[in-house]
Amino acid sequence: MSRAASEHAADPASTLNTLSMLTPSQTVGPYLHIGLDWLNTTELAAPGVSGERIVIQGRLLDADRAPIPDGMIEIWQANSHGRYAHPEDTRSLPLDEGFIGFGRTPTDANGGFRFSTIKPGSVPAADGQPQAPHLMVSVFARGLLKQLVTRIYLPEDDHAADPVLLLVPAQRRGSLIAHAVDGQPGVFEWNILLGGDANETVFFDL
Repeated sequence: MSRAASEHAADPASTLNTLSMLTPSQTVGPYLHIGLDWLNTTELAAPGVSGERIVIQGRLLDADRAPIPDGMIEIWQANSHGRYAHPEDTRSLPLDEGFIGFGRTPTDANGGFRFSTIKPGSVPAADGQPQAPHLMVSVFARGLLKQLVTRIYLPEDDHAADPVLLLVPAQRRGSLIAHAVDGQPGVFEWNILLGGDANETVFFDL
């Protein structure tokens, strides 16, 4: 090996540049199913839990509106009385046995997901302001280093004074509101659009 070649081989920057040229780009993940399938559940409220039964269904789509078949959707909500099934919620509100308030499901080949639950009650914000009933959503997908967080609101509720929705530009709020499915009482559709045009789903920086 010549002296010049030897010095080149010993130069970390030169080696890094060579590797960066040879290494193809890769998309991160997904690692959503490794040891986590036991968390999957689409039934958030057992039979007998008080409240209006609803179904939330939709699709996870990319910027080109193509389905994302290897994503994961989580939802978290209060019960019909506005109380969470969590030890830190110590408010003196009823908490039905059989209500877990948490759902998790992988998306199917068409990017689809579906949860069966009850309509949540209103819960106060951290500063005590009343919020419109909503479900919290976390989205996990290929290429995301961190989950995306958003909300689902239902169409028949009064959203006018919701402090979180008021932070969202008026023309973007529709991306957070599900719509009723014609001919299917209690079924609501809400699609998640990652990227794209002005119809992209609004996500929150927590």
